Amino acid sequence: MQPRVPVYVYADDSILRAGVVSQLRMRSEVAVVDTDPESAEVAILAADVLDDAAMRTLHALQRGFSPRVILVLRVIDDSTLVAAAEGGISGLLRRSDATPDLLVRTVQRVIAGDGVVPPDLLGRLLGQVGALQRQVLTPRGLRFSGLSEREVQVLRLVADGHDTSEIAQKLCYSQRTVKNVLHDITTRLQLRNRSHAVAYAVREGLI
Repeated sequence: MQPRVPVYVYADDSILRAGVVSQLRMRSEVAVVDTDPESAEVAILAADVLDDAAMRTLHALQRGFSPRVILVLRVIDDSTLVAAAEGGISGLLRRSDATPDLLVRTVQRVIAGDGVVPPDLLGRLLGQVGALQRQVLTPRGLRFSGLSEREVQVLRLVADGHDTSEIAQKLCYSQRTVKNVLHDITTRLQLRNRSHAVAYAVREGLI
């Protein structure tokens, strides 16, 4: 038998918390933690909306108790999707969908390292991410990966076996600029050398 996953449930509304707790106490897969929240491996934050107060609670839970937080919300709009993703949540559920079975499955998937978003919201989330990339990051030469377009271009050429002078010629940069770009990448991402930087870019699907 798999060990029970310790879960801490937080809600500003005591009735709402009692409802979530009662659903989980019936299940053998999880153990609701009441007196020692720091022992929980997953935290569930139940709220109406993801407002400023809920965001503060989310960050407090991540810092103090568990980095794995599942949000259970009554209202989920496009701004909530982006804010939840930026907040580093592990799972997102509508309160109306949060049956005992779904809550337990979500806890299990989060423990396994998966991120959980309702399937019908995933397309909206990707659309919001794409819009943010097009409207905010791309005009500034940035990407979600933390690498600029210029940095990606340089890494692609390094991966193709080009040396500094060849990269500079192909991109119409000075050799000093190419060296500075590579130095910035390795320093910012705490990578050891060019080869490590290329391996990182390949692993992240950037090149």
